[in-house]
Amino acid sequence: MSDNPAMIWNFTKMHGAGNDFVVLDGVRQTITMTPERARALADRHFGVGADQILLVEPATRPDADFRYRIFNADGGEVEHCGNGARCFVRFVHEQGLSDRNPLRAEIATGVIVLDEGADSQVTVDMGLTRFEPDALPFDTTGLASRTQHQDTLWQLELDAPAGLPRQVEISLVAISNPHAVQVVDDVDTAPVGLTGPLIESHVRFAKRVNAGFMQVIDPHNIRLRVYERGAGETLACGTGACAAVAAGIRRGLLASPVRVQTRGGVLTIAWDGANLRMTGPAESVYTGKIDIDKLVFSLALNR
Repeated sequence: MSDNPAMIWNFTKMHGAGNDFVVLDGVRQTITMTPERARALADRHFGVGADQILLVEPATRPDADFRYRIFNADGGEVEHCGNGARCFVRFVHEQGLSDRNPLRAEIATGVIVLDEGADSQVTVDMGLTRFEPDALPFDTTGLASRTQHQDTLWQLELDAPAGLPRQVEISLVAISNPHAVQVVDDVDTAPVGLTGPLIESHVRFAKRVNAGFMQVIDPHNIRLRVYERGAGETLACGTGACAAVAAGIRRGLLASPVRVQTRGGVLTIAWDGANLRMTGPAESVYTGKIDIDKLVFSLALNR
């Protein structure tokens, strides 16, 4: 292990509906995150393994209790993570960092409010939801579109091999993170692993995008799979669930509240056209210590 104790990080492994995280206390220990360190922690063979790394830090603004930062498995920092937000508030309470409930967390795009219930469920007020292309941002130059109820659906061309869709119809939703939501007949047979990467990295999305595949069961129930930016398909995506529900309501297909069945569990989304709230589980799995620089070095040797 390293001789420098500052490089020994305490961490907690957590998950929200199967979307898993390494959570770090940056209040009581010094955490300097880099893309290399985030990738090493997230590595499922040589590291701890996670979809995202969550970092809790002191707030930098007076209207927040803490700052909450998210790093994807590829090392890139992103704006928001709904399942991670639920784990964030559970972590803060379990670690004794605060007993405030609800908590106000500073994220890259503002402040969100989180409320841990007595039933082990956590509710997150997800903040501002936007639908205009510039909010993602998304380049609409020359693209065909059509209106469905209150939503605008965009025809996105894909450079897909034979046998895969060459065009998909998407709704645009920005919940801090950018989302492109499409409706599919069956999420089990949808080509998530094949067309998801094509949508995620499409040149029209300046900051890439999370690609959602939504199957509507009835107005209050959907099934959902999401190919996440920088992480690939995850067992659940909180902001993706919110984006799918908002898009479905705007398209006239859904009515609040909506039960979202992901591959990792169930989330409940309520939206009145202004306030969007997500409720779901948050679980701690185990705690540990890791020599972060030794891990980064080991990972480099095995690449």
